[in-house]
Amino acid sequence: MNNLPNCEHLILNEHNGVLDITLNRPDVRNAMNLALVTQLMEVFTAIESNTEIKAVVLKGANGNFCAGGDLKDMTNARKAHKTSNGDGKDPFYLLNREFGKMISQINAAPQVVITLLEGIVLGGGFGLACISDIAIADSDTQFGLPETSLGLPPAQIAPFVVQRIGLMQARRLMLTGSRFNGNEAKNLGVVHFVSNSTKEMLGILAQQIKQIQRCALHANRTTKRLMLAVGKVDNDTLLDNAADDFSSAIQSEEGIEGTNAFIEKRPAYWVR
Repeated sequence: MNNLPNCEHLILNEHNGVLDITLNRPDVRNAMNLALVTQLMEVFTAIESNTEIKAVVLKGANGNFCAGGDLKDMTNARKAHKTSNGDGKDPFYLLNREFGKMISQINAAPQVVITLLEGIVLGGGFGLACISDIAIADSDTQFGLPETSLGLPPAQIAPFVVQRIGLMQARRLMLTGSRFNGNEAKNLGVVHFVSNSTKEMLGILAQQIKQIQRCALHANRTTKRLMLAVGKVDNDTLLDNAADDFSSAIQSEEGIEGTNAFIEKRPAYWVR
């Protein structure tokens, strides 16, 4: 894709309607600094209207998904705060809030977002797992929310963790800084699939991509937007809007093709 930005901390690979994004700071176990966060937002902005990409796969380089936020970035923010020229901007607030904007943007991305979770998945990395549409973890992956043990709140990811696993479990995990493996992550509802080898993980990924390719792009986008509106819009308004979406969809090229393909017992044109 020619419109993708150049990214120092990301490896991008587009193939067959899927964009692979690899977090590429292996020397710090792919911890996210402000530059990486900014680059992720630039990529998701670039593909927002792209109708060729149905799915995005997020993974980490060298066997680790993500160690969370880069503490060195926070140290730099502290130095900036001490040497502030009095412009009133709080660098700690700006750094933390920028991460929240990034995770909100990925959460609302129209594509199906898949995370491949290996090695460690901590803090902000855990947040990314919680906003993925499909999460696949290795059984030995170490998950955790260590922020409170560092004297910090999991400020920007807390809402997404609660939405993913519920308040009861989120309270325990956040207030104890718990660590747990891939199997427990599945039991908690953080991930959908657990694998015992890289080969098995890639097999599950291929199976899920195949299922996604059976679905119409605009229908998936509309469905994701509808799901994310639950609890934010009153039900009558939500269902009125959903009826409008359904009416538009069934009269669209996709809707006509999909229903005709079903009646004629053949694959729709978008099935790869």
